Amino acid sequence: MPFGSSLNVALTFSSQHTKYVEAENQTKFSEFLLLGLSEDPELQPLFFALFLSMHLVAVLGNLLIILAVTSDPHLHTPMYFFLSNLSFVDICFVTTTVPKMLVNIQTQNKDISYIGCLIQVYFFMIFAGLDNFLLTMMAYDRFVAICRPLHYTVIMSPRFCVLLVLVSWVIFFWVSLLHIVLITQLNFCTDTEIPHFFCELTQIIKVACSDTHINYVFLYVLTAPLGVFPLSGILLSYSQIVSSLMKMSSAGGKYKAFSTCGSHLSVVSLFYGTGLGVFLSSAVTHSSQRSSIASVMYTVVTPMLNPFIYSLRNKDVKGALGRLLCRAAFCPG
Repeated sequence: MPFGSSLNVALTFSSQHTKYVEAENQTKFSEFLLLGLSEDPELQPLFFALFLSMHLVAVLGNLLIILAVTSDPHLHTPMYFFLSNLSFVDICFVTTTVPKMLVNIQTQNKDISYIGCLIQVYFFMIFAGLDNFLLTMMAYDRFVAICRPLHYTVIMSPRFCVLLVLVSWVIFFWVSLLHIVLITQLNFCTDTEIPHFFCELTQIIKVACSDTHINYVFLYVLTAPLGVFPLSGILLSYSQIVSSLMKMSSAGGKYKAFSTCGSHLSVVSLFYGTGLGVFLSSAVTHSSQRSSIASVMYTVVTPMLNPFIYSLRNKDVKGALGRLLCRAAFCPG
């Protein structure tokens, strides 16, 4: 065989072998590495105790809200139906991320399997989106109650409320599933590190070794209808509420209306305020560690504080919780 032909065959074989090795390195992996909030070993016991406490408080607090709403007939209204659903979603929200983080800290192991990471991304997107939609439903409920009181029972019928919640579940079930399908089309290198304490969609896309253009297009296209529109609905509802309250002549009516909206406004401010803080911190600092620390606010702290906000600022919920605890403790009367 001529020397030139032999050289061409050798180069072709070498090129094919290199491509095979690269493809093997990119596709034959089974896990990611979650870097967490800090790599300082002295801080790990503190993080474990802190996040375990916050997780328990969030789960127990939201569970109490659900039990109070379901057990008290006075709270069988659309507003508290949405609140009990919000509490359930918040329990699922924190349980999607925190337990895996606690296991990694306790075992001193940063690994998360590829399948486990996809499952975490999937459920995190579902529950984050449902939080967003439920807050919008609660704002709309307050708008109808204050601005259209004569039509409230007709508009906010039990069937309509259940339909709103079911449609929200279906929407985010499919949207999250489409994101997961797109992620499965990406290639990842071995020992891929995720600079976060959980598998977050944008972080997964960033560490991919293949083209992510379609993933980003799909992400940004859905940001407007599933993120901006609900927030716009909340702002529009409360602008109408404020306008109606300004026309009220009764000071008692104004106070009652403000008191029913106060808890919801606090939760909305906390949810969107912390979410905006995460976005700004990641955009300004470009520090993955600071961004992940900021993410703790809306992934853990907000679900933990929601029950306190509703139990402290809402007389109906406070009374229902008191009666529930009294029955649990076998209090007389």
